[in-house]
Amino acid sequence: MRKTYVIGNWKMNGSLAANKALLAGLKAGVPAAKANVAIAVCPPFVYLPSVVDAVSGSPIGVGSQDVSEYDKGAYTGEVPVAMLKEVGVTYAVIGHSERRSLFGETDEWVAKKTVAALAGGLVPVVCIGELEAEREGGLTEKVLATQLDAVLAAIPNPVPGSIVVAYEPVWAIGTGKTATPEMAQETHAFIRNYLKKGGEAFAQDTAILYGGSVKASNAAGLFAMPDIDGGLVGGASLIVEEFVGIYNAAADQFGKR
Repeated sequence: MRKTYVIGNWKMNGSLAANKALLAGLKAGVPAAKANVAIAVCPPFVYLPSVVDAVSGSPIGVGSQDVSEYDKGAYTGEVPVAMLKEVGVTYAVIGHSERRSLFGETDEWVAKKTVAALAGGLVPVVCIGELEAEREGGLTEKVLATQLDAVLAAIPNPVPGSIVVAYEPVWAIGTGKTATPEMAQETHAFIRNYLKKGGEAFAQDTAILYGGSVKASNAAGLFAMPDIDGGLVGGASLIVEEFVGIYNAAADQFGKR
C-alpha cells in the first residue's frame, strides 16, 4: 500500500522566532507518527539545520524547496544533494510552478534534478501542473504528459515508491481557488495511469499529492479520493491549526482505505 504525505512548503517565509513557535505547535499537534502517513516541512535553505534540530525526535521530516543537479563545483548559489543530506534533509521539492514560471526551469532541468536527488538518497517531490489558460484550452493532459515524460525518460527503470509526484494546478496556487475533489481525482487518475509507462508497480506505489490551496476545511474531501495521496501545502502550512488539521484529515482518510 502506497504512503500518504502531507508536506508543507514554507516558500520564502519564516524567521528564527517564527519557526520556533510554529514547530513547537506542530510537534504538540503531531506528537506521534500515524501509520503510513508522513509529515514534513520545507523551510528556506538558511533555516534547514535549525529546523532539523528542532524537529529531532518527532515524526516531522524536513525537505528542501529545491536542489541542484550538480554534485559540487563552481555553481554559485546552488545547493547539492550531499550538503542537504549532511544536515538531515530527507525530501527535495523539484520543479515547483514558481521555479518553472519565475526562474525558467524546464522539464529537462526538473528531470536532471530528480535524477540527482534519487542518486544521492533524497526523496524527490516532483511538481507538475497546468496554467489556467492551458486548462481552459483543454490542454491539461497534454501538459502533464510532457512534464512526466521528461522525468520518466531520465529514470527509465524507476523503483516503485522512490518518488512522489505533486499535482499543482497553477491556477489554484495562492488564489483561493481549489479544484473540486472530483476534478482533482480525474486528473490524479490520469497521472496514475500515465505513470504506468514506468511500470505497473511504479504507478501503483507512487504517491500523488494535490497542491492547490489545500486547507483544513477542504482536505478531507480531497483526501477521500482514491488517487489523492496527501497534499503539498503552501500558506496553510504556516498555521499550526491548519497544518495539523490537514495532517489529521490525511490520517483519517488513509485509515478508511
